[in-house]
Amino acid sequence: MRTAGRFFTGLGVLLMLGAGGAGGLWWAWGRDLPSVSDLDVLEFSGQTRVYDRTNTLVGTLTPSLSSSGSVNRNLLGLGSVSPWLQKAVVTSEDRRFFEHHGVDYIGITRGLLKGLLKNDLEGGSSITQQVVKNTLLADLQGARTPERKFKEAVLAYQLDRNFDKNKILGAYLNVVYWGDGGRSDIIGAGTAAHAYFRKNAADLNLAESVYLATIIPAPNRRYKDFKAYRPLMKDLLARMVEDGRVTQAEANAAWKTPIYPAGWRIGWNDDGTLRTATLERPERLQENINTFEARSAQRFPYQHYLQAVEKELLPVIGRRALYGGGKVFTGMSVAAQEAAEKASLNAELPDGATLGIALVSPQSGEVLALVGQKLTGGRASDWNNATQARRQVGSSIKPLLYTLALQRGWKQSDTVLDSPLVGSEYQPQNYDGRWTGRYVTMRYSLDHSLNLPTVRIGQELGVPTFETKLRELGFTPPAEGGLSLTIGTLEASPLQMAAAYASFANGGLYYAPSLVRKVEDGRGQVLYTRPAPTPKRVWDAQTAWLGLDMLRGVVNDLTPAQGGLATRAQIPGVDVGGKTGTTNDIKDLWFAGVTPTVAGAVWVGKQAGGPLPQWAYSGEVPTPIWQQAVSGALQGQPRATFQEPQGITYRVVRQVNMAFRSAEADQEPVARDGSGQGGGGFFSRRNRAPAPAPQPVPDSGPANLSDTPPEQVGGVTGADVPVEQTGADQTGSDQSGTDQTGTDPATDATVPAVEELPAPPEALPAAPVDAEPLSPVQDPATGDPPTEALPPTPAGPPDGPEAPPTDPVLTPEPDPAPVSPEPAPLDNEIPPLN
Repeated sequence: MRTAGRFFTGLGVLLMLGAGGAGGLWWAWGRDLPSVSDLDVLEFSGQTRVYDRTNTLVGTLTPSLSSSGSVNRNLLGLGSVSPWLQKAVVTSEDRRFFEHHGVDYIGITRGLLKGLLKNDLEGGSSITQQVVKNTLLADLQGARTPERKFKEAVLAYQLDRNFDKNKILGAYLNVVYWGDGGRSDIIGAGTAAHAYFRKNAADLNLAESVYLATIIPAPNRRYKDFKAYRPLMKDLLARMVEDGRVTQAEANAAWKTPIYPAGWRIGWNDDGTLRTATLERPERLQENINTFEARSAQRFPYQHYLQAVEKELLPVIGRRALYGGGKVFTGMSVAAQEAAEKASLNAELPDGATLGIALVSPQSGEVLALVGQKLTGGRASDWNNATQARRQVGSSIKPLLYTLALQRGWKQSDTVLDSPLVGSEYQPQNYDGRWTGRYVTMRYSLDHSLNLPTVRIGQELGVPTFETKLRELGFTPPAEGGLSLTIGTLEASPLQMAAAYASFANGGLYYAPSLVRKVEDGRGQVLYTRPAPTPKRVWDAQTAWLGLDMLRGVVNDLTPAQGGLATRAQIPGVDVGGKTGTTNDIKDLWFAGVTPTVAGAVWVGKQAGGPLPQWAYSGEVPTPIWQQAVSGALQGQPRATFQEPQGITYRVVRQVNMAFRSAEADQEPVARDGSGQGGGGFFSRRNRAPAPAPQPVPDSGPANLSDTPPEQVGGVTGADVPVEQTGADQTGSDQSGTDQTGTDPATDATVPAVEELPAPPEALPAAPVDAEPLSPVQDPATGDPPTEALPPTPAGPPDGPEAPPTDPVLTPEPDPAPVSPEPAPLDNEIPPLN
């Protein structure tokens, strides 16, 4: 009988080929058919198990048979589905399922004759064909064309030859579409049972099973009109009796059994007829799905990490090995992953915002934790912002540029002009649209996240040089980034940023991030072993330490009252360095940072892009998320410290304890303006025009505050702070906005005269008419700035308050000349590192 069936099935396919010209159809449609061997993974009992770095089971991987994803899916074996539902579905969808061999050729031929001329084929699809449509031909699922029908038929015939009927039926019950659940589709018997009846699929009675089977052809329409489609249930019960799948008594009892699909209020008569039927709350479907998914999420956490494991392994070992029921050993830290997920759950984000979190080990590049969305308690979106998103990084890129300068022989105490670019079409601005006109130290510039000195550093180093360094650190710079690259137009993922920052914590080595250590098949044979990590040296050890010292300064140099950008990253008892980042229009908020054993990055923004509210800034949104995730990852771990290399000496400059190469510690700082002609010393005499004057705050209110908390801005309070739109590029601005009086902010150097700088560009705010231009403070007798001995500093980094000085080491600048008749208090002096 089965042989005869195969003959007629094959004959049906051949008839299809002959109808359209066998050779032509095969040439056009048959050459690129997927292989049914890919569906070996329908052996659902062979779920691949995933383990963390301590060999503890953390989840499973199963094949992606539908849009519901492949990680920790609650796929059901046939034994976990009610026998009533199995019988009802077979009778409703494919009465000859156990007799034909993949293709019901009578139904297919009828569908072809009906629809060929209309190019709109309907009906005739067997259960086997529907499995093919939802798996191997998912990309053609919406097409109702002869090509799709042809491919379905050929693959269904092959599938039937390779798989047991029960496995095919089980696959169908896991991939069939059962309606629109609002936020997510209702896919598979398990989800349908919970959505419509709040039951496990195994617990469905005959009446409920018949209802679910009758709505499959048009679930959304039939769900919304219970009364109109109730007679279909009686018809299906009659066919089930006719086919011998239920008895007449069982059918009669099922007809009289009251059922209550979610959202419906139904009154029943004893004979199974309806008194009333009202759809009161269709949203109950979504509520039931949310409850079901929340329970699933609790049973199967770590979704985004496991998805990333899957994406890493698929191109390496293929589907059959990946889903063959083996074991995958990863570098995940459960403590770090759970801390990151908790930080995501607790995160207070602006409306419409989501996030991405990535934590890596600086010592190996292994990925410790990934969270790709703002978690809410239910199943998260499959999109993984931690690995897949590419967003502009803002000021979080600045430490990479500054460390490149340190690698090229610059020092933290070297000064850079804080003034608009001259002779350049590109006109960036500082966060508030103002500048001091002074030479500020590199340390000060990074602490305050100033854009103008940063761009001048990039101008002097050269954009191609910076692009080369970014490539070494795993990034892909844009083709024509220009100087804007130096203040954050680079697009990157949190995982890329975490891996790049890790080089500060390990002495200058870059490890490409990796998730998987080893894969074994079901018999314990090793299928894949990750090659030993091969780090690339991107900084020498001393340069990495100097860059790390600046990162620690961003977190510790300034108090919140002084405008500290990253104070909320501090972890008691842990050495932390990091940098905030904000892009134009507050579209992207970042914090990237390092500790001795964990490097990480957090991005916050809207999934589809767009500005966030003006109150949102990087020091208050992503930074505490990073702090919670990293502190949780370190909980219970032995205290570790950064390993300082040899040849490092410390000096105090402007009350800040800075690290230097020992050979350079007592060298005179260099003043630079970005022209590449800097040099001549901190106080070198230049008898030319002075730098442009500092720009005071206009009376109308503060300018673009970017990350500025309203309570810290020049006396302005409240949430609705006006923002001036100057039209200039402020990407990379993430200041907290203190010291906006416009009188005389604390700077790091007396202003040397510069090479004939013209007036500021007209696009920038002009100084009031009564403002005097700055001039260098000079000794009347010599024409040179006065000097005083600066007290010495400890030989190493301080553990507590700064040690009292004993002998001179550097020549300080004098107090800056006031711009207004009365000197302004220097209220933003940088305190000692502590």
